[in-house]
Amino acid sequence: MATHPPLPVVHDWFRVTTIDSTLTLIDEPHVHELLDANTWLVRGRDRDLLVDCGLGVGDLPALLARLTDREPTVVLTHAHPDHMGGAHAFRHCWAHPLEAVESPELGSLLGSVWSARGGLQDFDLPPLLLSAVPHAGYDPSSYELRPARVTRHLRDGDRIDLGDRALTVLHLPGHSPGGIALFDTSDGTLFSGDVVYDDVLLDELPGSDREKYVHTMRRLRELPVRIVRPGHGPSFDRQRLCRIVDDYIASARARAEGGSPGPEFRRET
Repeated sequence: MATHPPLPVVHDWFRVTTIDSTLTLIDEPHVHELLDANTWLVRGRDRDLLVDCGLGVGDLPALLARLTDREPTVVLTHAHPDHMGGAHAFRHCWAHPLEAVESPELGSLLGSVWSARGGLQDFDLPPLLLSAVPHAGYDPSSYELRPARVTRHLRDGDRIDLGDRALTVLHLPGHSPGGIALFDTSDGTLFSGDVVYDDVLLDELPGSDREKYVHTMRRLRELPVRIVRPGHGPSFDRQRLCRIVDDYIASARARAEGGSPGPEFRRET
């Protein structure tokens, strides 16, 4: 087994960013950008939601106990490790039935494992996908993706009522078979998971489907989205969403025709 130099201990594992009185962004800044996913705490009058829940490396329930006085319901946009790793620690977990939440893929914090996966061979990853550990004695090589018990299956068109607002479930396959987004029709907010974000869109992973992804992108373009709260990286507006959608469709068409892949989807700075 390869040995790695010891990593510093960081007790404040999560970074918490308050967007407004009803929305908080949580992420893991000591995780490599490939796996540093956004977790969104959405507060409602009658229910709080946690849209995704990170890798499960840090103690997310302990953090949430300081942020809210009730346990949120976890809604998983899909079953990749950086989005469902902490789900096992929550009593209420909702997901699409096509996502393998209860029998997830193997997880890893080792760059070599991820580099060997389909669709990720071209990524230049370091040996460890952490730059720190949450407590002394934590061994990144022993990381396991634990299954979670789904207490409600979500399907396209389902509504999640928070009391003072409702979110509509959109089944948007392509990145993964049962990938979903949550759309607030009242204010145009889209919690998109990995369906769309402002960077390279991964469509060659196990379970990805490029043809379905194109249909998903066309559907997104027709939605009256005002702002996207993605699964990775910064939020962006409708204009940027349309640019990402159009570039992806053009690139997918070029690849299908055996031509140039078109523009890369790198985050604008």
